[in-house]
Amino acid sequence: MIKGIVLILLLGILANKIFNFIKLPGLLGMILVGILIGPYGFNLLDNSILNNSSDIRMLALIVILLRAGLGLNREILDKVGKIAIKMSAIPCLFEGFTITLVSYKLLHLPFLEAGMLGFIVAAVSPAVVVPSMLYLREKSFGMKKGIPIIILAGASVDDVFAITLFTTFLGLSLNTKSTISMQLLQIPIQVIGGILIGIAFGYMLYKIYRYKNIKLNDMEKLAILIISALIIVIIGDIINIAGLLGVMTLGFILLEKANDYASSFEKELNKVWFFAQIFLFVLIGAEVNIHVAWKAGLIGALIIFIGLIARSIGVIIALGGSNLNFKEKVFCTVAYSPKATVQAAIGGIPLAMGIESGNLILAIAVLAVIITAPLGAVGIKLLAPVLLEKESKGGS
Repeated sequence: MIKGIVLILLLGILANKIFNFIKLPGLLGMILVGILIGPYGFNLLDNSILNNSSDIRMLALIVILLRAGLGLNREILDKVGKIAIKMSAIPCLFEGFTITLVSYKLLHLPFLEAGMLGFIVAAVSPAVVVPSMLYLREKSFGMKKGIPIIILAGASVDDVFAITLFTTFLGLSLNTKSTISMQLLQIPIQVIGGILIGIAFGYMLYKIYRYKNIKLNDMEKLAILIISALIIVIIGDIINIAGLLGVMTLGFILLEKANDYASSFEKELNKVWFFAQIFLFVLIGAEVNIHVAWKAGLIGALIIFIGLIARSIGVIIALGGSNLNFKEKVFCTVAYSPKATVQAAIGGIPLAMGIESGNLILAIAVLAVIITAPLGAVGIKLLAPVLLEKESKGGS
């Protein structure tokens, strides 16, 4: 395991440096390293790391979502709240149902299996989107109109819609007793539940930090924060609510109630993120099976691109009535395209459950990661300075 950790850190840092030097997102280099040293490349990682890959990636996601929550400005959030809500649902639904219909027609998949494929692919990747939006926020790109905040807030709920609808199609295919209406009811329950548990933990930590009889140093306070975030995710898994949304809400509540602590936490989490991002993106790369993706072929790529067009239309509709201009809306369509984490996590479930087209579904899910993660990450980095207004430091 130690050899694997050394490989991940050494090669991850090196790839990050090289890709940043050639003006490409460092995460692409780290994902490429994961593909090369993973089980579908040169197989240099031992099973002890691969078997715990999902837990390690979850830890990294928790760090970045805490950072996101600690950076949410209430004034901007109030201003963009309605748009963010539309962004959390409309693009996902457009893409998911479009891929469902296209794969039903082109691949002749049974409708329920086409629906599974549609909503596996439709989920946007917090692992790619959130760090990119935090970078834009730090550099003040688009902050005058709250564009990074719109995408941050929307992406945190987008996955809830995608995973719930995937589960709905999977459940119906396996003839479970759960009805469509019962499954769809899970969406507001998961979202509201995630927000409420984040609020509860946020207020609890605020009271602990302010309680005079408890003496805690900065590292102890940070440790309690991360442990609380982990507990939220565990509870979320147990009672089926959006734990990751709860983690972001926890950060936001601390920002509101204990701003002095929040700024300190964000600086410390930036240091933790340096290591966490390497494990996150290298291990995402290690999940990518190039051989499986190859089987999806041109027809798989065509379905993915049709889905991206549908998602782009959904983004434009969701942004209707906002004060964003055409260039800013184009940027949002690009920023809202990357896939990675969800596809790696659930792409293989239909195959594992004995679904007839499980192999094909997995192949297209993997291909979606290979196509959209680089395009989205590069697009965000290259287009932000061109399409977004950079707010002056005095106005941020």
